[in-house]
Formats: sequence, structure tokens, C-alpha cells
Amino acid sequence: MNFLKKLFSGAPESPEEENKEQKAHDFDVLKYDGVAALKQHNLDYAVKCFMHALELQEDAEIHDYLAQTLIQLNCLHEAYEQLMFLHRTEPDNVRILLRMADVAYMMEDYDAMTEVCEKATQLDGDNAMANFAYARARIGKEDFVNSIVLLGKAIAVSSENLFYDAYLLRGQTLLKMGDAVTAEGDADLLLDNIPDNEDVLLLKARCREALDDHDSALETYDCVIDANPFSIDGFKERAALRRAIGDEQGAAEDEAALQELTQEKQAETEAGMKEGDIQEQTERAYKEINPFGI
Repeated sequence: MNFLKKLFSGAPESPEEENKEQKAHDFDVLKYDGVAALKQHNLDYAVKCFMHALELQEDAEIHDYLAQTLIQLNCLHEAYEQLMFLHRTEPDNVRILLRMADVAYMMEDYDAMTEVCEKATQLDGDNAMANFAYARARIGKEDFVNSIVLLGKAIAVSSENLFYDAYLLRGQTLLKMGDAVTAEGDADLLLDNIPDNEDVLLLKARCREALDDHDSALETYDCVIDANPFSIDGFKERAALRRAIGDEQGAAEDEAALQELTQEKQAETEAGMKEGDIQEQTERAYKEINPFGI
């Protein structure tokens, strides 16, 4: 195209036009290389590509890719800055605000999380994920009463599909507030739908224990460990319960298993553990809230 233009126009392109075309070409190359590096988990190189691309041209997708990469590198403050840019570009995009809320949650910055969740719920008060995120922010600030209200709304506006995470978090929060009876109601509802879920079984066992039903609690802890033979919480809490009811041998067996599991976990390399944690957080942060569909 440029060759034909030069051929038929009879005049060479100006230096400005050539420079502009070169920048556009370099931008495309950097973007392509950055995305390829991100997919291959070559994160440091991906960051370099995206940063250089942004020096050539502002681009929302590049900021988004850069945010994803920085989260995987555990550079959460820097990732949040990239999302702030996207928010300024699209202030009414609730999905971007939910991403910001997730990153703020990872940073345990519940003030920032509260701020963005308030914006999200003002834009879309019936958004289940926005209400759920707002509830987590309130829990982070130990405002349990309002978190229960927000979780109730998250559950209500997603009535066509059970919002399992919201029920679980509400049950856990109610138990923390001392309302084991109502918390158990959420646990039972979840068990009717996901009977082998470790977290739900733990909630049920803790409710039974809080209500002094040690036999039922013990049976449920057995189910926890059947569901996940590597459940550190399951062995730890069952050991404590067994000791409390006088089963010294059973408690000792659980404590031995717990020690072995703990040692195995500590034996993992720190780098490997961090990488796994960040990968899990990244998947959670971008699950179903990607504003650019990438």
C-alpha cells in the first residue's frame, strides 16, 4: 500500500509520515510480543513490552494486559494504578471497578475497596458481584451487620442461580457474630447442592460445635477429611474436638497427621508457593469481570 502510494504519487513520504508508520509498526510488534510473553508466563518481558508500547501509544487493552501481568508478579499497587487509568477512561464500567475491588482485597486495602464498591453499587445496585465485593470490604472493616445486608442482597438479585460464595460467606460471618443457628441454615442449604464441598462442611461442623453437638460435629469433621484428606483445618479442628471430649488417642493421631501435612506444605519452595498463590488470585480477580473480553 505504501509502496503503491509512493509509486503513483511520485513523491516520497515525509519524515513525519515515516516516523508515524514506524511507531505504529513498533507498537503492534510490542503488543504482540507482550501478549505472547504473558501467555507463556514470561512476565518480566511482558511488562517491558507493554511499558514500551504505552510509551508509543496510549491503549486501553495494553493497560489491561499490563494490569494482569503485574498482578501475577504480585505488584498489586502498580496493577491498581493501571486499573485506575482504565476507570478514568470508562468511569461507568462496573467490571473495571470490580477488578479494582479484587486487587484492593488482595492488598487488604479495605478503604479503597469500599470506595470502588460504593461506586459500583451506585452504578448498578442489582449487580450481585458488586454487592458481594462490597460485603467483603465491610467484613474487612469489621462491619459485620452491613455485610450481612449486602450478602442478602447479592443472594436475592441472583435468585435464578444459587450464589454459593455469598451463602458461604454469610454463614461464616453469622457464625463469627455468634448466630450459629442461622449460619447453619446457610450451611444446610449449600450441603443440599454441593454436599462434598470442604468449606461448606467445615462451616457445618463449626456450627454443630458452637451448638455443643459434639457427636454431629465430629461426624461432619470426618466428612471434611473424606472430602479432602489433606485438609489442615479439618485435622486441626477435629484434633481439638477429640481432645475436648477426652479422645486422647484420636487427638494424637490427628495431630500427627496435621504435623505431617504442615511439614509437607513448608517443604514446598517459597517461590513455587507464591507463584501458585498469585495465579489463584489472578484467576479469581478476572473471573467473569473482564471488561474487554480478553
